[in-house]
Amino acid sequence: MSQPNFSIEFFPPKTPEGIEKLRITRAQLATLNPTYFSVTFGAGGTTQQGTLDTVLEMRAEGLEAAPHLSCVGGSAASIRAILQQYQAHGIRRLVALRGDMPSGYGAGGEFRYASELVEFIRKETGDWFRIEVAAYPEMHPQARSPQDDLTNFTRKINAGADAAITQYFYNADAYFQFVDAVAKTGIQVPIVAGIMPITNYTQLMRFSEMCGAEIPRWIRLKLASYGDDGASIKAFGLDVVTQLCERLLEGGAPGLHFYSMNQAVATTAIWQRLV
Repeated sequence: MSQPNFSIEFFPPKTPEGIEKLRITRAQLATLNPTYFSVTFGAGGTTQQGTLDTVLEMRAEGLEAAPHLSCVGGSAASIRAILQQYQAHGIRRLVALRGDMPSGYGAGGEFRYASELVEFIRKETGDWFRIEVAAYPEMHPQARSPQDDLTNFTRKINAGADAAITQYFYNADAYFQFVDAVAKTGIQVPIVAGIMPITNYTQLMRFSEMCGAEIPRWIRLKLASYGDDGASIKAFGLDVVTQLCERLLEGGAPGLHFYSMNQAVATTAIWQRLV
């Protein structure tokens, strides 16, 4: 069995303080030697320049970095310009997503689905980029059914995606069932498990509500029982997420993708327990 790939996700900072903080965070996380870092892309392209700036700074430090690219609200011309910019800088890996529509943005843009974005990237750039797309073991919150969600996923792969990164989850069975369902369609690509460390109960509940990730009842009740005891929340979260990662890797997951939230401590602690 090949060694699993570990990757870490950041979001582009919007303030000088955030930029400096991320420099410190990624210097700490770089010591873990992840396969690559990824940098998110705001709704409707709102952080496009921040994404590029962050990726280029990381590459200048000798780090492998992959920008996220979302297509909602974008035109073919604007996406083409971004792709040309990334190619000019020697960037070879992309995370291609439909993306979320920013509030009040309307329904503009030439691309409706991530599969259309992947197809466009391949048409414009051939095999230049390794393209990762999103997967949803617990179903995309806007999908009509699990079968529709699976069909949408297979469209992205058939359009030319090389691999997938899942939304975070805390139920390993959901991941394994999804991987099995994909395999039954005849598609064989790495499906890397997305991992969200647990450090803040309120924040986790808010994120999970927005993205449709389920927090199992026993985990919710346990976290709620700690109230404002942050140390206990973090200790419990570390145990739960580490055990999840262990089960995923033992079950054959090809890698783990950590949603770091631009923080180093929790991801590092989980990682150190795994190696």
